Amino acid sequence: MVGSSVEEKELESFFRHITLTQQESYLTPSAKKKVIVLSGPTGVGKTNLSLLIARAIGGEIVSADSMQVYRGMNIGTDKVAKELREEIPHHLIDIRDLSDSFNVVNFWEEASHAIEGILSRGAVPIVVGGTGFYIHALIYGPPSGPPSVPEVRLKFEDLLYQKGAQFLFEQLEELDPDYALTITQNDRHKIIRALEIITLTNKKVSQFPKQQMALAQQYNYRCWFLYMPKEILYRKIESRCDEMISRGFLEEVKQLKEKGLLLNSSASQAIGYRQGLEFLSSAQTQSDFEEFVLSFKQASRRYAKRQFTWFRKEPLFRWLNREEVSFDRAAEIILQDFELSF
Repeated sequence: MVGSSVEEKELESFFRHITLTQQESYLTPSAKKKVIVLSGPTGVGKTNLSLLIARAIGGEIVSADSMQVYRGMNIGTDKVAKELREEIPHHLIDIRDLSDSFNVVNFWEEASHAIEGILSRGAVPIVVGGTGFYIHALIYGPPSGPPSVPEVRLKFEDLLYQKGAQFLFEQLEELDPDYALTITQNDRHKIIRALEIITLTNKKVSQFPKQQMALAQQYNYRCWFLYMPKEILYRKIESRCDEMISRGFLEEVKQLKEKGLLLNSSASQAIGYRQGLEFLSSAQTQSDFEEFVLSFKQASRRYAKRQFTWFRKEPLFRWLNREEVSFDRAAEIILQDFELSF
């Protein structure tokens, strides 16, 4: 175990410097149970690191990827191979058909249930993924407001597909300018959810009470953001896109289209799938293919950039530079933190 490098006398020295009352508070059974959260931009190596940690500590992995929930979306979401999922239990992968909706509240419910089950088995939950909105909801609780109504949400998802995020964002600016100031037109999930809340309640989102963040944290989340300098990361992302294409990504998109991908406005807008659908609807010339590859890589780089921006605002996350820290060393750091934290 990684933590064995810490000498027992060091721990004894630590405890000599705190009072008996403090010791009791550290060791009380009511202390929050620990959950590892591992995030980072697309292509940085979250999966490899999570597997290392899971093997070392007896962990089970909870996916925090908004598209890996869908069956059949395999290559484009870079799902963990089935044999690895058989070795190490994974949760929230392949739990929905394309005909099903899935949103942040669904994720919060499913992930919370998975974490409870993992802890009940004496294992360690390791939340892994890059969907910042989902991870934020898991840690601090789901967004306030009424439950989602599929018919209402679908109306706005259709508008998003037909007219774009800028159009919906402008509608939100008119209806709730205060809330609109807190997000951007790239926050598609938030825009749709805000318009849904306004439609269902006839109230502005800015009128709802803000989350009581400190009170909402049920567990002791040990959060890490894995990253690389962007110029290096972007090259890896582009190579990853090429590899997906060589593995048959366009054939996957074609098959999913036949199964109703276009009817799922969230999945059909996912990075790679949206560009793949556009290519399949074209004349599919060499020029069209080159445009597909270019737009696929560009969208992937932009998503990575948004992930950097999102997690800079998340106070619980500590950052690990993959150019300076190997996978083994990163796992050692995370495991030492897990074992020695209270």
